[in-house]
This record gives sequence, structure tokens and C-alpha cells, in this order.
Amino acid sequence: MALLKEKDGQSILDEKRPPSEDSYDLNDGDEALHLVGAQRTTFYTEEYNRKLRRKLDLLIPPICAAVYFTQFLDKTSLNYASIMGLPITGQHFNLVSLAFYVGFLVWEFPTMYISQRTRIAKYLGCNIVVWGGILMLHAAAPTFGGFFALRFLLGMCESCVAPILILLISMFYKKSEQATRISWFYVMNGLTQVFGGFVAYGVSFSTDKAIPPYKIIYVLLGGLAIFVGICVLIWLPDSPVHARFLTKEERIAALERVRDDQGGTENKHFKKEQVWEALTDVRTWLIVLSTLTTSIPNGALSNFSNIIIKSFGYTSKQTLIISTPGGAVASATTLLCGYYSDKKGERMLPIVFALVPTIVGSAVLIGLNGSHMKGALLFAVYLVGTFGSALSIIYAWNASNTSGHTKKVTINAMTLVAFALGNIAGTEIFQPKDAPGYVPGKIAILVLLSVQIFISFLLRWVNVRLNRKKKEVLEAAKARNGWTDEDVERERQKHAFLDLTDRQNMFFVYTA
Repeated sequence: MALLKEKDGQSILDEKRPPSEDSYDLNDGDEALHLVGAQRTTFYTEEYNRKLRRKLDLLIPPICAAVYFTQFLDKTSLNYASIMGLPITGQHFNLVSLAFYVGFLVWEFPTMYISQRTRIAKYLGCNIVVWGGILMLHAAAPTFGGFFALRFLLGMCESCVAPILILLISMFYKKSEQATRISWFYVMNGLTQVFGGFVAYGVSFSTDKAIPPYKIIYVLLGGLAIFVGICVLIWLPDSPVHARFLTKEERIAALERVRDDQGGTENKHFKKEQVWEALTDVRTWLIVLSTLTTSIPNGALSNFSNIIIKSFGYTSKQTLIISTPGGAVASATTLLCGYYSDKKGERMLPIVFALVPTIVGSAVLIGLNGSHMKGALLFAVYLVGTFGSALSIIYAWNASNTSGHTKKVTINAMTLVAFALGNIAGTEIFQPKDAPGYVPGKIAILVLLSVQIFISFLLRWVNVRLNRKKKEVLEAAKARNGWTDEDVERERQKHAFLDLTDRQNMFFVYTA
């Protein structure tokens, strides 16, 4: 017996009596249905599944990490260039910082629509190769106009990265594994700060007057991006169904591993009713708001952190080295929050844990502004870096709490649009007139992250409440239909790959 009417987008939470099985269109389900069918016919031992997970871990997270490493390094290259001879300063520097996120914002929804209609890993690889070329061209554009245009195009190309990586992790991994795997690639944000700082430090010693150090940085990073893009095109799978590095039996086992999570895998049909559900789901807007409150500080600090450290009285070369421990702190926080999130089945509490040190660090920076207490100010800067892991958990929240491929794509795109808007605003909260202390910007960061703590607890409460409602609906269906536990399991298996949304599928369980 069917549990909902998928075609009209009706939520199971809105209807007590489910319609008949004729309401299903199996041909409109996930690609996985063609490989594993509507019900589980093959069972695998825990040992087999552990070996399969290890095989997945050896390929997918490392490639995702390489992509994210390249993206974040390329995106923040302007931060290094700003103290390595870049001839763009003042308000023009703010506008160039903003250009990346304008391109990101403009292209986010189109790029996700295109990615759903194509092989997502191949689409990702092509974008990486193109942005590598664009990054290298930065070395040939010393004027404001050329730099602005290239940063805009770079943002367009990089806008597909996070949504595609989130989708890939949700296809191959169970909910209890997703936050950890997302943290494995998101940790690159911190590691790039360490790596990029040392590379920029080495390049800063260049004595070649014909090629300023910032141009060398852009050529090196562009070449690295092209190399990573080629690796993605060759090795990164598009989905478990198309994973060539797995045998057919392993592909089936990979799908059966995630069947009980009810999250589905991939569907090429764009469904307007799922877009509407995403837009009318209050949780979507809370995630958008949460992303905004994280991204505004990110937009400010990713481009101005080195300038802030230099204002404490350090030279440019000292600043490049001194900034690196902040990356190590951010990396450690990301990994710890990801581990805790999966271990405890929590998404919102790790965000709170990540925000508190940043709030404390911001308060210290404000309170000690102009004090010349270099040690305390540096310690505060390092504390501020912990907030970045919040976005990693937001990505994991999306992966674990959304079902229906079009709805996933829509919510991921909205999350990244909020990310772009926040970063655009973030580039403007540190105004040249507020230099060198930038106190108003630091106050803004403190206030925004305090608001996000409240949003995190609200989102957690909403998911807990929805799970209680789902449990009541399932119990009512069992009583009405006389289902045994075996019947319930059979129905659960049927629903796994029908491309139903989380609201339509009574078997979907939210992660708080």
C-alpha cells in the first residue's frame, strides 16, 4: 500500500489516510531502482559493508578534499595577493572581493539545474579546469576592471562545488557517516590557510622585478586547479550506479547500505512540486538564515584576516607565517565537530560548540583594540577561526535532512546563494574608514554569531517535533492496515528510491 501521493506534492504529514499503490510511478524514481529494484533482494554482512566503506573512503573523500582545497585556496588567493604587491587597494579592493560572490550568486541556480541534467562529477571537473585557466589569467590583469571581471567568472565556476560534493556524500554514505565525511573535505578550508601562508611566504622572497610575487601565486594556483580538475574527470564517480571503480555487486551493496536512510540517490527529472516544497518548508529559511549569519563573518575574515594581523605591528612576511596557526585551529575544530555530529546523531549542537570560541575571540579583539597586546590579540584571532566549521555542519544538515533529488538541489542552491549574499555583505563590513581596528566589523561578527546560536536551537526543536509527528503517523498507519514489523520494513524498502521528499515519506527520520 502506498503512503502518499507523490504527483501532487502532498505531504504525508498533511494526510492521515494514504492512497493506493497506483499513485506510485516507479519510472519516475531514482536511477538506483533500475539496479536494485523496489525491495531488498540481496543482503550483505557487516564485514562486507565495512570493506566497501573503506574502498569508498580511499577514493571519494580524498578527491572531494582535493577539490575543496583547490577551491578555497583559489577563492582566498586575493587575501595573499593583498599584501604581496597587488596594485588594487581601498574600496576597489573591497569591490574585487565582492565580485567573486556576485558571480557565485548569479550562477548558483543555473549551475545546479545544469548539474542535475548532466553527470555531476563530469560537470564539476569541467568547471574546475575552466576556473584554473581563469585564475592564471589574474596574473595578466593588473587593472581594476580586468580583475573584477575575472573574479566574477571565478565565482561562477566555483558555485557548483559545495552542492555537488554534498550530493555525492549523501549518495554514497549513510546519515551516521555524512558529517564526518563532509568534515574531511571541509577541513581543507583550514589547511589551505596553513599551506597557502607558507607558499605565499616563500614566494614573497622572489626578487624578480619583472614578475611581482602575487602573479606567481596566481599562476601556481591556477595550474594546481587544472590538475585537480583532470583528476576529477578521470576518477570521481557520478553516483553509486555509475561508479566504475566498483564491481556490479559492490554498486548494489553501496545502494543497499543507504536504502534505510530514505534519502534516495539521483534523479534527472526536475520536479516543480519539490521546488515548491523546499520554498514552503520553514526549515529551509532557517538554514538560509543560519548560512547568512555564518557567511557574513566569513566574507570579512577570508579577505581581511591578514590585514588585521598586520595591523598588530607585524611585517607582511611575518603576517603570512603568523596567520597559519589559525588554519590549524579551524581544521581541528572542523574534524572534531564532524566526528561529534555523527557520533551523537546531532547537527545543531556542534554548530553551537564552534560559535562560542569565535564570539569570545571577537569580544577580546574589540576589548583590546589599540592595546598593542600582540599575544592576546593573536590568540583572539586564532579563536575566531573556529566558527568556520559551522558551515560544514550546515552542509551535513542538508545532506541528512532532505530527500527528493530536486528538493535537495534546490535547498543546496539556496544555501549557497545565502553563502554568496553573506560573503558579499561581509566584504563591506570592514570599511577602509574603520582601519586599522575595524571595530564596527568585529561587533557585527559578534552579534551575528550570537543570533545564529538561537537559530541553531530553533532548528533542532523543529526537527525533533517533526520526528514525533512522523512516529504518530506511522503508528496510525500500522494500526489501520494491520501491518506487522515485517510489513513495515517491506514498505520502508519500497519508499527508499522513489524520489520522495522528506515530508512525503513517512519513513524518513530527521537528524536533530
